[in-house]
Amino acid sequence: MKTILITGGAGFIGSHVVRLFVSKYPDYKIVNLDKLTYAGNLANLKDIEKAKNYEFVKGDIVDADFIQKLFVEKQFDGVIHLAAESHVDRSISNPMEFIFTNIVGTVNLLNAARHIWSDNFEDKRFYHISTDEVYGSLGETGLFTETTAYDPHSPYSASKASSDHLVRAYLDTFKLPTIISNCSNNYGGFQFPEKLVPLFIHNIQNNKPLPVYGKGENIRDWLYVEDHANAIDLIFHKGVIGETYNIGGNNEWTNIDLIKVLCKKMDKKLGRETGTSEKLITYVKDRAGHDLRYAIDSSKLQKELGWEPSLQFEEGIEKTIDWYVANQDWLDNVASGDYLKYYDNQYSEDRF
Repeated sequence: MKTILITGGAGFIGSHVVRLFVSKYPDYKIVNLDKLTYAGNLANLKDIEKAKNYEFVKGDIVDADFIQKLFVEKQFDGVIHLAAESHVDRSISNPMEFIFTNIVGTVNLLNAARHIWSDNFEDKRFYHISTDEVYGSLGETGLFTETTAYDPHSPYSASKASSDHLVRAYLDTFKLPTIISNCSNNYGGFQFPEKLVPLFIHNIQNNKPLPVYGKGENIRDWLYVEDHANAIDLIFHKGVIGETYNIGGNNEWTNIDLIKVLCKKMDKKLGRETGTSEKLITYVKDRAGHDLRYAIDSSKLQKELGWEPSLQFEEGIEKTIDWYVANQDWLDNVASGDYLKYYDNQYSEDRF
């Protein structure tokens, strides 16, 4: 039985990856390590928390001694590293938190893997999940490829770029078997409502303003989170050590056009007159260092490993809206902070 560590497994993308691996690989022991900060929510995994091949451990990747001890006890065969501070606005107001988690935390994991696996790197792999934001901003044309030069513009993207460089350095210097992927904007169920899609769904439901940066002309490529989880599964098992793979949804939208699609679909879903939700749109001062356009070229992943997104945006956003409307209690609990009580109720004892 292989033992796989998934960091940040109670977060948005991480919970989808944990669920997929627990369900798909009954012969794997999946250990979910999460600090349970504001974006970590164990309620995301209620459906698999009793599975025999699943274990949750609460802990902070910034704590080097704790990480070393965890690696010694669990003897991991692989690492899928998703734990990260990831919201650009928060990185602008508190850069140091991103430096510690995204850089120091990643190095702690790399050091632990290097020391525990030092006798035999065979069949081991350290898979680091990153973002397209490390590449900077595109003009009206072009796509990010795996060889695009790094040009981060926010403390968040700079911290992720730093962690990417360190992962590659550990491969080159210590021969640690590492892989990296960089993904575009994710959307889907279980996303913390500070991000655009769940925030606007929640605000529309509650007739709250829909804050749009600048004129809403910034362009993003949108990837359905379950497609991302499937890509992570494929890269972890079939990806080539030392390689980088870009994961994109082939779905470019300006923010304002995406928001108007959300408004129309939510009006229909809620039985409101068409145009009702668009009246909630409120233009606000643009974010500092706001990149104009991101767009991913996923052709390497498609050609070499056979992956492609299963959903286009119109279908994916319908599924996403349906999920949030059907899971109103989850959204309300997250928005109110009540979800933080779940850990205390379910895990009253120290697990490690």
